[in-house]
Amino acid sequence: MSKKVLITGGTGTVGKHLSQLLTQKGYKVQHLSRNPEQQSVYKTFKWDIEKKEIDAECIKGVDVIVHLAGAGIADKRWTDERKEVLINSRTDSITLIYDLLKKYPHQVETVVSASAAGFYSDRGNQLMVEKDLPANDFLADCCIKWEDAVDKAKGLGLRVVKFRTGVILDKESGALQKIAQPIKFGVGAPLGSGNQWISWIHLQDVIDMYVYGIENENLHGAYNMCSPYPLTNKALTKAIAKQLKKPLWLPNVPTFALNLALGEMSAVVLGSTKMSTQKIEDAGFRFKFADIKNALNYIYA
Repeated sequence: MSKKVLITGGTGTVGKHLSQLLTQKGYKVQHLSRNPEQQSVYKTFKWDIEKKEIDAECIKGVDVIVHLAGAGIADKRWTDERKEVLINSRTDSITLIYDLLKKYPHQVETVVSASAAGFYSDRGNQLMVEKDLPANDFLADCCIKWEDAVDKAKGLGLRVVKFRTGVILDKESGALQKIAQPIKFGVGAPLGSGNQWISWIHLQDVIDMYVYGIENENLHGAYNMCSPYPLTNKALTKAIAKQLKKPLWLPNVPTFALNLALGEMSAVVLGSTKMSTQKIEDAGFRFKFADIKNALNYIYA
């Protein structure tokens, strides 16, 4: 009998592609949404995180929960109110589901959750491994609370896997789209010093790693989710420009200008996070797109 997977954040880029791959592999996929009537592809149950409402039927027959829900970290300026939304959308959401698991009989065995490279935040040239301590800023605080909320599943006897995700490269969304757009118009440039490390990963490897986390019961705890070959901001910008056959002639965008425009949120583009993938590779995972040239060739093919 095929396993049933409940996905939060199923309509996002990762959620949509993961749902498709799981369905192709024979899994039964269902989502949670504030507006289930607008979803037609997958069986969708209603929840409202702010009102702490959730359809209890969503956990019926579910074997695996994949937790991807969370407000976009760089969508809006970080006011105090926005910071609260960013944290609560990640923590209150999974808590709603765990409250159901405590209240009703279920067959859930595994929780696979997103986390983020922000756990380490700005660490210069240091190569970060999963046992390293988190940073001491908002990005790290958000990830700590996120992971702590997810880890409460251990008290329910469930296997927990957390993926600290780097910058996902996808043509239609996210960082690549934002970096490539000015390059296409001939006005691309590295940000700040350009020397800050970016732990990037191709979308396909993201999806494959989630499936690997679901299917391999020997995986427990946190894993870095990025290519084995991180790049500096300058090197990534140059690689994208080369792929698009566009010149880079402008000077770097000054750090002060980014701080002025983005405020505290400038940490997202100016922070340096270089992550090791040794742990997930030792667990048997193999990347399809470890090299940036191959990744960009495939994306823009």
